Amino acid sequence: MTALAQLPLVTLYLTDRCNSRCVTCDYWRHGRANVTVESVERLLPDLARLQTRVALLSGGEPLMHPDWQRITGLLRNAGIRPWLLTSGLSLAKHAREAAALCESITVSLDGTNDLTYRAIRGLDAYDKVCEGVRRAAERGNAASLRVTLQKRNYRELPAFVRRARELGARRISFLAVDVSNPHAFARESPFTEDLALDASDLATFNSLIDEMEVEFAAEFASHFIAESPAKLRRIGSYFAGLLALGEFPSVRCNAPEFSAVVGVDGQVAPCFFIAGTAGANARLAGLDAALNSEGMKSLRASIRAGERHECRRCVCSMWREPGETFEFAPRRTA
Repeated sequence: MTALAQLPLVTLYLTDRCNSRCVTCDYWRHGRANVTVESVERLLPDLARLQTRVALLSGGEPLMHPDWQRITGLLRNAGIRPWLLTSGLSLAKHAREAAALCESITVSLDGTNDLTYRAIRGLDAYDKVCEGVRRAAERGNAASLRVTLQKRNYRELPAFVRRARELGARRISFLAVDVSNPHAFARESPFTEDLALDASDLATFNSLIDEMEVEFAAEFASHFIAESPAKLRRIGSYFAGLLALGEFPSVRCNAPEFSAVVGVDGQVAPCFFIAGTAGANARLAGLDAALNSEGMKSLRASIRAGERHECRRCVCSMWREPGETFEFAPRRTA
């Protein structure tokens, strides 16, 4: 079984607290813990040995951590590029610091108006999030927008692209809502919301992609829209697969070969959607030892062999060629 000698990307959960109330997630219901600054400091020697280049700061909502700036500074001083993944609720307040400390910022934005945003995110905060995106751009670090498509917002696909332009975003990307994997969202009960597209939505979805391919030809060509039209159509195929109206789109992913997730408690996982093995804890064993424990090596081998059921319905697969330059957190534009 193969050991990991390099880890170009690490996802660090700074907190499991959250200030959103999303219908897809339960972190906001029970999150209480923050990672300690000292535990991040203890990771740095292993991150250096593993030649880590990018740290994705996630959670929960990382900007809720009282020492997020200190942690981000530690990573920068160690030569690791911080990449902030945020709901954007606190970005306006922290725009100056986030723009200066973070190499890249990604804001989750699941509506193009107050009503849609509130229906999905549970708060009347759409304008506040947009303000944060604008302020980051004004500070010279234009944020990317990430949209999770579901029944309540998919009809706004073209409006999302227009809104991204208006806000001064660097680019926009789309993925399907995950309704199969409770691990990724700290769910304590099965999904009960009507989130996935149904059969009557699929034709509308595909028509919208056809229209976007014409209207936003320049945006696709410049990669302002991160996905190609063909990749966006795969989202429709995913929803069709959920309805047993077709096969799920094939998944090509080797994320566990170049990245890992470290939870607030130090638990190490191969990716966002698959839990790690017992004993693979960076706080107890060290990150290098946790990653290369027999259990984790066996888990990566099973993922590599296509044996994990989570991979069949994955909405966020990533592929990196061996030796490929790692650019998941592109340098800011100013």
